Amino acid sequence: MRKMLVAAVSRVLSDVAQKPASRVLVASCNFSNDATFEIKKCDLYRLEEGPPVTTVLTREDGLKYYKMMQTVRRMELKADQLYKQKFIRGFCHLCDGQEACCVGIEAGINPTDHVITSYRAHGLCYTRGLSARSILAELTGRRGGCAKGKGGSMHMYSKNFYGGNGIVGAQGPLGGQIHEAFNMAALWKLPCVFICENNRYGMGTAVERAAASTDYYKRGSVIPGLRVDGMDVLCVREATKFATDYCRSGKGPILMELQTYRYHGHSMSDPGVSYRSREEIHDVRSKSDPIMLLKNKMVNNKLASIEELKEIDVEVRKEIEDAAQFATTDPEPPLEEIGHHIYSDSPPFEVRGANQWIKFKSIS
Repeated sequence: MRKMLVAAVSRVLSDVAQKPASRVLVASCNFSNDATFEIKKCDLYRLEEGPPVTTVLTREDGLKYYKMMQTVRRMELKADQLYKQKFIRGFCHLCDGQEACCVGIEAGINPTDHVITSYRAHGLCYTRGLSARSILAELTGRRGGCAKGKGGSMHMYSKNFYGGNGIVGAQGPLGGQIHEAFNMAALWKLPCVFICENNRYGMGTAVERAAASTDYYKRGSVIPGLRVDGMDVLCVREATKFATDYCRSGKGPILMELQTYRYHGHSMSDPGVSYRSREEIHDVRSKSDPIMLLKNKMVNNKLASIEELKEIDVEVRKEIEDAAQFATTDPEPPLEEIGHHIYSDSPPFEVRGANQWIKFKSIS
């Protein structure tokens, strides 16, 4: 009997030894299912009440938000590398540092809601459902990209997501036309949430030097607004829920300013340190980084362990490396397809090339 017991214990210990130490530790942790957090009060304009100042985060949602933000961060850092290696050409605006905005917005809306944005859109592309693989492949101009390699950094699309638009403010009138196409309402009556991501700089000019008033959430004049901590994913989520509920209730549009920060320069052609100091960037990273803030909340409230989050980090790095490998080896679209997909639904027609003798066929 004693021999059988020793043998059984030996097998159990052997099984435990074969498992990664972190997984054994994670399995033994007694995690909380949820926790309540205080969030920063929003500044309000023409509103009697705003979003709540406390919110509940479940362990499931916390892990999801953490992985999404880490994926966006790693994807943008990989895009930086691919750009410097000249796999990515042209304009490229990165959003690392602003991950709480795209993840928090998506957490506060419905998958069936329609979203349109300007450039610096890679994070929103991912949260709207595009894979990191299809985004990086689009950046490198490959056939497996989300726009078949023809859109690049500023023109990516998925279901209920309409770009990525390269012209400043272009998403405004385009968004109005999208609403009209769905027979929703006149533009001024649209149940819209207008979101301004204020990362403190307009290209290379600090907002204090560029605007007489930096209260952008008041710029709607007669349209109510709120100013939100855009570095806290929970604050963004609750503000987005509040704003969408406000619109869905028939009260009209609302303007939401997300105060955030970008670690990269305006675009890849901008080193980002000629108009701000490295110390400023480091200070934001060390005190207000959105991934760090969520990580600390989760660990300190027993929603996750450091080891579990490190496992997610490893998983994300592998996913991004695999995506980058695909983005640099997938073939480019052939020249004869240059005229394809100009219109969504139309009979085939010819598109003139560089001279009148070169013709390309356009197919929907």
